[in-house]
Amino acid sequence: MSTNSQPSGSPENARAERKSARGMVISAKMNKTIVVQVDRKVRHPLYEKFVSRRTKLYAHDEKCEAKTGDVVEVVQTRPLSKLKRWRLVRVVQKAQAQAQAQA
Repeated sequence: MSTNSQPSGSPENARAERKSARGMVISAKMNKTIVVQVDRKVRHPLYEKFVSRRTKLYAHDEKCEAKTGDVVEVVQTRPLSKLKRWRLVRVVQKAQAQAQAQA
């Protein structure tokens, strides 16, 4: 017997939680594609010092709304091309240079 009140084929149980990441756009030169750099701190196994690591993610930007320098949130999705496995969810913060130019 299952303790779940929902049937196993219900839409609520159909999809697992998708991975999301927050990073800075380092390139927006491609059509509907942005490159997002995600920085993280990892503890070194031997020296136990925190080391900076960065990952480049290629993300789909349907409306071309993200620009270089923006902080964005991306979510993992099905493969869209050879390198694109992420999709833009929202622009968290606009780039500083653009914000000053508009003011």
